[in-house]
Amino acid sequence: MNERRSYLAGLLGQGIGPSLSPELHEREGARQGLRYTYKSVELGDTQLDRAHLRALLAHAVELGFDGLNVTHPVKQVVASLVDELGPEAAPIGAVNTVVVDGGATRGHNTDVTGFAAAVRDGLRGAALERVVLLGAGGAGSAVAHALAGLGLAALRVVDPDLARAQRLVDTLDRRHVDLETGTPDQLPRLLAGASGLVNATPIGMAAHPGSPVPGHHLRDDLWVADIVYRPLLTDLVREATARGCRVLTGAGMAVNQAADSFELITGRPASRSAMFHDFDQLVAGELDDTPAQRRD
Repeated sequence: MNERRSYLAGLLGQGIGPSLSPELHEREGARQGLRYTYKSVELGDTQLDRAHLRALLAHAVELGFDGLNVTHPVKQVVASLVDELGPEAAPIGAVNTVVVDGGATRGHNTDVTGFAAAVRDGLRGAALERVVLLGAGGAGSAVAHALAGLGLAALRVVDPDLARAQRLVDTLDRRHVDLETGTPDQLPRLLAGASGLVNATPIGMAAHPGSPVPGHHLRDDLWVADIVYRPLLTDLVREATARGCRVLTGAGMAVNQAADSFELITGRPASRSAMFHDFDQLVAGELDDTPAQRRD
């Protein structure tokens, strides 16, 4: 058992004010009797360049941080700056967790493991014949690899930037998945024969309101997952629920990725059931429906 009692962690990204990561990490640390401090670092538009992020990472090491979470829009840039990439992060080229150990940095992607756990728990038995993925950024890449690991047969990646979508597809070319890219105007055609839909774009977040999919494109035989969790009941989730779709909110991914990150940073097992309870408490004021799927 790790005998350390004090940890310093943080979160880097834009629009991170609503993030529940600080509370989830600090509450789990307190539950385990740790002095666990988690700082949020909001990056301005002029602080996203490679040189600044390299310096920021070096300062975190110098200041004694044990780990960092990394979110939109710097997951891919930070992946190119760490000393080493974990096996789940290397094929994707995006990280959401950086562990600092002995002055060296190692990048991991607990979005991959977190989304896979959420699907196993909240969409058990869901068909994976053909899934439409909205968004080819760092989060979209993590979702794609998680689905591939769960036995996905075909993936349609939709992004306004076809080159970015193709880069994602290229990372999956050895996973025996039928792959196609498309732009948002092709969404009706791509959804026509799909079994599932995942939103891995920022659309639906508090800072980016709305839905990435017009409601009339949703069918009751389509399962729908949204990785956005603030708000938990996004416009997409509400519309999909109203149309009879099987729905997965962003809660499962949010909690499981946080638990996985906590374990990487501290070397201690996290209590996932307690962290789901924490999550429910933190979003209780937003909910007018039943709590989201969870791991017991």
